[in-house]
Amino acid sequence: MDGFKFTDDQKLALKLIGGMVKNLLLFGGSRSGKTLILLFSIVLRAIKAPGSRHAVFRLHTNSAHQAVQLDTFPKLMKMCFPGIEYKGNTQDGFVKLRNGSEIWFCGLNNKQRAEKILGREFSTVYFNECSEISYPAVTTAMTRLAQKIKILGTEELLPNKAYFDCNPPGKSHWSYKLFIQKAEPENNTALLFPDYYDSMLMNPQNNRENLAEGYIEITLAELPERQRQRFLEGNWLDDMEGALWKREMIDRFRIINAPEFQRVVIGVDPAVTATPGSDETGIVVAGRDRKGEYHILSDVSLKGTPVEWARAVEHEYKRWNADRVICETNNGGDLVAANLRNVCRDISCKSVNAARGKIIRAEPIAALYELGKVHHVGRFPKLEDQLCGYNPALNQSSPDRLDALVWALSELSGGSSECRMILA
Repeated sequence: MDGFKFTDDQKLALKLIGGMVKNLLLFGGSRSGKTLILLFSIVLRAIKAPGSRHAVFRLHTNSAHQAVQLDTFPKLMKMCFPGIEYKGNTQDGFVKLRNGSEIWFCGLNNKQRAEKILGREFSTVYFNECSEISYPAVTTAMTRLAQKIKILGTEELLPNKAYFDCNPPGKSHWSYKLFIQKAEPENNTALLFPDYYDSMLMNPQNNRENLAEGYIEITLAELPERQRQRFLEGNWLDDMEGALWKREMIDRFRIINAPEFQRVVIGVDPAVTATPGSDETGIVVAGRDRKGEYHILSDVSLKGTPVEWARAVEHEYKRWNADRVICETNNGGDLVAANLRNVCRDISCKSVNAARGKIIRAEPIAALYELGKVHHVGRFPKLEDQLCGYNPALNQSSPDRLDALVWALSELSGGSSECRMILA
């Protein structure tokens, strides 16, 4: 980031931040400078009001620490605030300026840690990559936007503000409803104070001078169409015509807390190779409750070696006390199950072979979603993008995360009567 220059977009964003708006969303393509300008604003506010507190939230604590606290933040301070001293506390996840102001970094998926941090009041809350964060988690954190603190040398209070950023997901996401449609996401009623909400598009083309050569033309422009629309053009996505899954099907039955389960299984769709250009290995955890309904609990799909994905499966197997791993063996045969047992000898693994066409396997599972029998426990953006972007008439092969989900739910449902009824 040496030699970084504020772009025209970032300068315009600063004008919005300095105005009357209370809640601001910066959305757009990847590497467009959204995170940096919002962090810049938070540091300015922290300097302006000694003793103030500010929070930067992401879905995962590790991402909040590694990507923001230990990477972007120190680069920003070196580049824009070289004379401002601060001390970092990696263990507790905050930095403290010399004037007593604190900036906290937290993942909202860690309930114990989030509750500890949310016991404080803040002047600024910032939801980084908010497309991955659930709306209930946002509304809970917003209740802590309540610190009263004076601006240095005045009797004026620092106005409380909330910042958001994202690469825009589908139009059914709460961020689109809240900031673009100006509607309450939970009931679609008009916002009582729409003028408190504003948004701005920022795309990487306008940040070209600060990006590595070829990032736009090669890395982003070569993405598949829907990903290119999101990460290069910064467009909000409609459901794909002909897709088996619709976002409304997922959003309507989404829940926050999981019930007790009769069974938990892990679906695995292993990649054939482990090179930079290889597919991911799909790893999706699902459970069936006592009412006979199904819950998606985790998606830890990754691109890695056989040992790396086997260790990820082992971790989820122990974490969820799973009954069995359902593993597709079309390409790896018995080696797939053997790879898992080399990492975890006691793992229960069932090998399945995709003898039928993918659409035949996927349709009954999509039918369960239509019936409201499947609940996502939280949000799984990459998995949900694959589900809602898969049209079997257009796609030659189904994506890895989708396949892993289908194997897991097929095992739990066992060709249920609900599937047969809706497909009859």
